Amino acid sequence: MTELSSPSLALGGSEHAAESLESPARVTGISASARHPGRFEILVDGSTVAILSLDGIERLGVRLGVAYGESLANRVAVEAAALHTFDRALAMLAARPRAARDLERMLVRKGELAEHVAAAVQRLITLGALDDAQFARQFIRAKISGAGLSRRRLQSELWRRGVARDVIDAALAEVLEVDEVDESAQIAQVAAKKLRTLRSLDAATARRRLYAFLARRGYDGSAIRRVMDALPASGDSEANTLE
Repeated sequence: MTELSSPSLALGGSEHAAESLESPARVTGISASARHPGRFEILVDGSTVAILSLDGIERLGVRLGVAYGESLANRVAVEAAALHTFDRALAMLAARPRAARDLERMLVRKGELAEHVAAAVQRLITLGALDDAQFARQFIRAKISGAGLSRRRLQSELWRRGVARDVIDAALAEVLEVDEVDESAQIAQVAAKKLRTLRSLDAATARRRLYAFLARRGYDGSAIRRVMDALPASGDSEANTLE
């Protein structure tokens, strides 16, 4: 007697055959990203799955027609995440200069993975785009001419941004020497500038606010007292006296 095939077995066999005939996912496109200059969109079966650099594409062996299996997909995902961190770091540096440690803290705070942040920061240092010594010199020059910060306040601000103490001291010594900064004259100029905004106040109030202002700029008590002692008894010509 001829035995009939089981319907369920026959159905299972056909499903297996259908699955075996399914085509694996493949890379169908690599195109320049309109939103990210210098980056490329990777398309798998017509859909964008990642944005990579040309270097990353070559390193991972991504090319048209290649099978996009789990192993390659995982490596592409890691590469794309690391590139996103690097590009974000570049954008933050373009917005304003930063110290390496400060940039690292900001990136982690924004949710970037610590390992990707460390790699991005090291790469930027290697490329010369991130230089704490240069940042310190720029910061010192800007804050002396603009905000009139003292040496002590400059040290504090740079330390807070993660710049090493020896780098701070070297930058301060260089800027103060090259720019011929006279710290005694500097505090007098800062005080005179501030006094011009206090002319509408009585002398006692003006002196009190000036002292507080100079203290916030990081000048020590003895330097502030020398400036205060140079002020006349009345506030009529205080600014002119200090200049």
